[in-house]
Amino acid sequence: MVPEGVKALPMPLADLARNFDKNPIMQNTVALGATIYLLGLNFEIFSQVLADVFGKKKQAVIDANTKAASSGLDYAKQNYSQLDVKFALPSNPRPKLLMTGNQAISLGAVMAGCKFYAAYPMTPASGILHWMAAHAASQRVVVKQAEDELAVINMGIGAAHAGVRSMVGTSGGGFSLMVEALGLAGMTETPIVIIESQRAGPSTGLPTKTEQGDLNMMTGASQGDFPRIVLSPLSVEDAYYAVIEAFNLAERFQCPVIVASDLLLSEHLETVDELSSNVVIDRGELIKAAPGDGEYKRYKVTETGISPRAIPGTAGTIYVAASDEHQEDGVVISDVLSGIPKYVKEREMQMEKRMKKMDLARNELAAPKIYGDPGAELTLVCWGSTFGVTLEAAEELSKGGISTNVYAIRNVMPFKADQVAATLKSAKKLLDVECNYSGQMARMVRAETGFEIKDKFLKYDGEPIYVFEIVNKAKQLVVG
Repeated sequence: MVPEGVKALPMPLADLARNFDKNPIMQNTVALGATIYLLGLNFEIFSQVLADVFGKKKQAVIDANTKAASSGLDYAKQNYSQLDVKFALPSNPRPKLLMTGNQAISLGAVMAGCKFYAAYPMTPASGILHWMAAHAASQRVVVKQAEDELAVINMGIGAAHAGVRSMVGTSGGGFSLMVEALGLAGMTETPIVIIESQRAGPSTGLPTKTEQGDLNMMTGASQGDFPRIVLSPLSVEDAYYAVIEAFNLAERFQCPVIVASDLLLSEHLETVDELSSNVVIDRGELIKAAPGDGEYKRYKVTETGISPRAIPGTAGTIYVAASDEHQEDGVVISDVLSGIPKYVKEREMQMEKRMKKMDLARNELAAPKIYGDPGAELTLVCWGSTFGVTLEAAEELSKGGISTNVYAIRNVMPFKADQVAATLKSAKKLLDVECNYSGQMARMVRAETGFEIKDKFLKYDGEPIYVFEIVNKAKQLVVG
């Protein structure tokens, strides 16, 4: 039944579509043509879009879709022109960017000076490989499709060790294969950026569906303690800036940086007003000449934990880069030496040196932000791609009389425990919003701060979270 005040515009989509193709999906193109008329858009531009979308197919496919759209436009013009149902879209003084999260990640990487990208095709991260391969020559990036994710991350570590900014991309299953080499990057203090675009799991799960189920793995992957940084961009626009930041953090703190995306963020299209090209590149403690005393200590113990890094080939900076624990010059502490007090102390010093970097990074990373009235009746807690829908739900709840704000955790590791605890303890009511079964961010909050968010809205069917679902859950919590 059509709601009151809504005009129904009947249209024989199937009949019109049959004139061009037996595939019923052509009905969509016919409907798009009618929509072009109703919105007063330029059909010639739309025709160019069709040519771009179907550019890899036969010309007959492009022609059939163009004619189908034209038939929809003609039908609307003949049958709707007297109904006063045309809409005037707001004018836009300057064009906006339309891109996916994967495209934003790729563009951010290029702007940050990425010169090596490796991947094995695995949705939903495959779009990064496609973009990088298509632009490799123009952007002077070496792009390698390896035989598996083990090769991918080892190639990436090798490229980073050689001195170029290096990035790899995968999903949860591929990241599982990268875990051992992730520890190698931690031990050798090699900067590398890893894009982990989550999909529904475990195992191959739902390959074409979204989830935020890999947080525990990203923060705890590989054996032993070593520094790593985890960022979870909140939007397509933020993905661009997060990747630029990731490269700077990786080289500044000489450790792997993981950027947590997911299918929703990676593959959905979003308009972006503007992306800044004013990019600052910080390569960290990178020396261009050997120290004056002629003795180069790659893993020198310093107050900050950051040691002078040299690119292979720099005169006077020969050192050992091994997966074993080592001394300041990189020479490994073998099983024979590891029990001798001097080398026991060396192990302690190197472990403490590496982990000091996490304290420094924690101080430099921005704390999570409150979006909306700080004194709101309800605070929605989210991370990563759920930010957009959570913010929209907060706005709808506030309009409906329940003042609501959003607390978005974007910089995940190292965790800003003091700031998070203070904010959550001051909130009146809390609702955790996540796209996983176990409330992995809420669990992390509890582990880091001791504070428990008791009320949660968790979704794990592979579909993204919708505004009405958060609104309904919030009303149950506040109103009862």
